[in-house]
Amino acid sequence: MSFALRSARFFVYSRSTMRFVQSRSYADEMAFTLAAANKVFYADANIRQVDVPSFSGAFGILPNHVPTLAILMPGVVAVHENGGGVKHIFVSSGTITVNADASVQLLAEEAHPVEDLDPSACRELLSNAQNQLSSASGDVARAEAAIAVEVAEALVEAAK
Repeated sequence: MSFALRSARFFVYSRSTMRFVQSRSYADEMAFTLAAANKVFYADANIRQVDVPSFSGAFGILPNHVPTLAILMPGVVAVHENGGGVKHIFVSSGTITVNADASVQLLAEEAHPVEDLDPSACRELLSNAQNQLSSASGDVARAEAAIAVEVAEALVEAAK
């Protein structure tokens, strides 16, 4: 391939990328949706930031974050609202999507406000999950019990 052809391809790619970047608005808030099977917490709400626990590490999302898709691990999501408050919501698992239009969707299998968590109930849940793991026979039963322990440990940590 000639140098001129490679340069032309790069120029076309660069111009289309520049148009994509120019089409995004640079604001100090973003549209955010957080929904779970048990409740919708935010539906296209304007927020300043959201911090999420993912399997590749915890990270924060600000307006105009690069488009991203990540798998959530059990833990606490911190939603920084426009009024300056921060809401903490425990999620058991799910996905987070940052779209090219700067909107963000977090879909959780289950989610609960941290202030609603009962620390003693969470410790009891962890104890039961650990007992299930120790008595599990078979690969599937052990895997399911290990997941239950992981979620219960995160619940106990969040309820502190």
